[in-house]
Amino acid sequence: MSIVRTASQFNPDADLVLYEGDCLDLLPHIPSGFVKLVVTSPPYNLGKPYERRLDLDEYLSQQRRVIEECVRVLHDQGSICWQVGNYVDKGEIIPLDIVLYPIFTSLGLHLRNRIVWHFGHGLHASRRFSGRYEVILWFTKTKGNDYTFNLDAVRVPQKYPEKKYYKGPKKGQFSGNPLGKNPGDVWEIPNVKANHVEKTSHPCQFPVELIERLVLAMTDEGDWVLDPFIGVGTTAIAALMHNRKAIGAEIVSDYVKIARERVYLAEKGQLRIRPMERSVYDPDVPKANLPPKFVHLKSVLTQPRLFESRVNYVTEEQGNENRL
Repeated sequence: MSIVRTASQFNPDADLVLYEGDCLDLLPHIPSGFVKLVVTSPPYNLGKPYERRLDLDEYLSQQRRVIEECVRVLHDQGSICWQVGNYVDKGEIIPLDIVLYPIFTSLGLHLRNRIVWHFGHGLHASRRFSGRYEVILWFTKTKGNDYTFNLDAVRVPQKYPEKKYYKGPKKGQFSGNPLGKNPGDVWEIPNVKANHVEKTSHPCQFPVELIERLVLAMTDEGDWVLDPFIGVGTTAIAALMHNRKAIGAEIVSDYVKIARERVYLAEKGQLRIRPMERSVYDPDVPKANLPPKFVHLKSVLTQPRLFESRVNYVTEEQGNENRL
């Protein structure tokens, strides 16, 4: 079994850097252009246990300092994915993606998609429609097309696998890509609520499958993935399970402990994760024209999967004889 080395401070020879503290203390130690993907869900300024509620201008100023450092450490072919919801003030909402957008563009980034993450459950509102989505802003550092994007790695089953061309030279042939279709910019993925197999004590935990899609599409094996607000380690798990490396910071000690425990359970094959390939709604479509991998998945995805990697995790300080 391979060994994944972990470190509590930045170490380019590690596979996982899990820093307990403010990301602004970690980021200056990361070399410029070092990471291929920055993906995070920053505090929403809602007064959660891990944040101090700020005036909106002060919050945006704080976010800008983090974003500036993230842009500096981003590879020229890399991407930044900033996943946010709404700031709520006395029942009035302010979409954070709208107020954060000018910060990214002022730093020379280019918006590729405004991805809508749709989910079916959340807090119920009585004086407005209940919020059932959040947004991922996907920016690249380059203005042209010279950035990493692996569409085939994240294709999903065709909605109409038996659809055929009805005229022209391809008449009678299947019209859909045999590898599956582009997932589009609206993603229906269950959020992590009480009955979700990945639920921890973190109040705003996001699902592994949400980050998996970004990691697979925007990085290659061996690349570094940075999450400046790593929480309970979801980004690290999504990166490590697909042979990437991860860096993250978290100020809440209890969340760092949970992140370490989740990684340890993953190493033992005991971490339950909702499969990225499992549909929220799975219509009964004929299997004959589905790609083989989707036929296989439809037959085996009846239980939440276990983390598939089988690796040993050791801390930089402990050496190879002890596990994280």
